[in-house]
Amino acid sequence: MFRGLLLSVKKLLLWDIDGTLIKSHGAGVRAMEKALTKRFGVTVDLGSIDWAGRTDSWITGEVFRHVGLPDTPQNAHDYLEAYLAQLPLELAHGQPGVVLPGVLDLLETIHHRNDIAQGLLTGNLRRGAELKLTHHQVWHYFEFGAFADDSPRRNDLGPHALRRAREHHAVDFTPENTFIIGDTPHDIACGKVIGARTIAVATGTFSLEQLAAHAPTALFPDFSDTAAFLRVIEAE
Repeated sequence: MFRGLLLSVKKLLLWDIDGTLIKSHGAGVRAMEKALTKRFGVTVDLGSIDWAGRTDSWITGEVFRHVGLPDTPQNAHDYLEAYLAQLPLELAHGQPGVVLPGVLDLLETIHHRNDIAQGLLTGNLRRGAELKLTHHQVWHYFEFGAFADDSPRRNDLGPHALRRAREHHAVDFTPENTFIIGDTPHDIACGKVIGARTIAVATGTFSLEQLAAHAPTALFPDFSDTAAFLRVIEAE
């Protein structure tokens, strides 16, 4: 823990996970489908649901509407517990997931700088985020974040992430020194809600052109150019 020690930190990076840091080739969707069968006896293809940039808690409500199950707190709890139990099995089987280009170099470079902090801002549940990133051996880079546990609405997550960053580093990160990083228009919108800068990357389901239409601060095809990424962060 570094709480209270990094008083020189001035920039904050908040990372999305799926399509930004990693690609798990449908492990999460498969886990959601199998959890639905195991918990409720319902077998269905959930591929028609718009997953990109959504939170697991929001997706749960959409799944229930899709299959006609009551969207009650108990059903949601039971379903998500079944999903989290199934997720490690899906990560371990099927087409292997990958850490996306340039991500490891970036995370390692930033990890050794005391003027930049990094956390998560993701639609995953916290336990789901830990399972995915531990599987890909990058969980240790993130000591705080905001998750689907905090709200089903992605645009609500920014203040939670800023509060936890402040608690962890004893620094008030200003919006102009905060960067929301993701691969969907929802990530860009989430950053703009809190006045943060936004970095979009076309390693998910959205193209460069589609992301550019939402006017992020910076846009990359992938993160293989570490120096170019750092120039965006270091610009005043």
